[in-house]
Amino acid sequence: MTINIRGKDVEEQERVKRITAINQQLDALKEQVNKAHAEVKTHAEKRDKLNEQFRKIRQETQELADERNRLNEKVRTLKLQRDEARANIQEKIEEIKALRKKIAELKKKTPKRSYQELQEEFEKIEWKIQTTSMDLPEEKKLIEGVKQLEIQINVYKKIMQHNQKINELQKELDSLETEKNSAHKELTETAQKSQEIHEKIVSKINESKNIKNSADEAHSAYLKAKEQTRPLNDKIKELTERRTQLQKTLREESEEKKKIAESNLREKLESQAREKLQRGEKLSWNEFQLLAGDEPETQD
Repeated sequence: MTINIRGKDVEEQERVKRITAINQQLDALKEQVNKAHAEVKTHAEKRDKLNEQFRKIRQETQELADERNRLNEKVRTLKLQRDEARANIQEKIEEIKALRKKIAELKKKTPKRSYQELQEEFEKIEWKIQTTSMDLPEEKKLIEGVKQLEIQINVYKKIMQHNQKINELQKELDSLETEKNSAHKELTETAQKSQEIHEKIVSKINESKNIKNSADEAHSAYLKAKEQTRPLNDKIKELTERRTQLQKTLREESEEKKKIAESNLREKLESQAREKLQRGEKLSWNEFQLLAGDEPETQD
């Protein structure tokens, strides 16, 4: 009895067609996935590059901030130096004013004769006392005259001492003025540099914000592109599983078909062997085994 496998062939062809269609779908989906992966890679590279730029600018900003802080500290130190110089200048000015006031008071007490005249007379009397023999009243009178001269001379000496002190103070004042002006000039230049650096810092901060926003946008695009690959991968997985199942079914049906074909062939050979036997013809060894019920060896 021959088993008909024509219906099986139709089903097999249908499954082959379905597998072919699935393969075409898989090829199309894989192409989409590859494009999506390329887009994901592009967004990731852009994001990473922007993040690196952001870190670099943050580092530059920090370095600028450190430099600005150093300059600001220098400005504070220079301000203290300048203010201290100003205070010392004011103190010296007050001292000079006080000395000039004392000189003005002393000038009111200066004798009509000059310092040189008084000094010459003082020295003359001193010499006379030391070298001339005189009676006590005369000597006493000369000594009294010396004392009066000393009083008058001391007025001039005090004026000269005050003037000398004023000259010393004036020199100190000039030095302090130079120190104050130098500190003020350096302070102004340093403050200007600090302001310029501060403006750079503000610019860097704004730039870093823009880059950070761009990096965030690139990351969002990266996540979105990555998310788009998920349904594609799910579909690929689904189709691959379906294809695997169809291929498994084809293999099973192929095995079954092979068995049916072998069974049909066996029945045909057995029928032919019986006919030969009935005709009294000689049987081959395989035909003898078929009729004896043994499994024949596989022959091409």
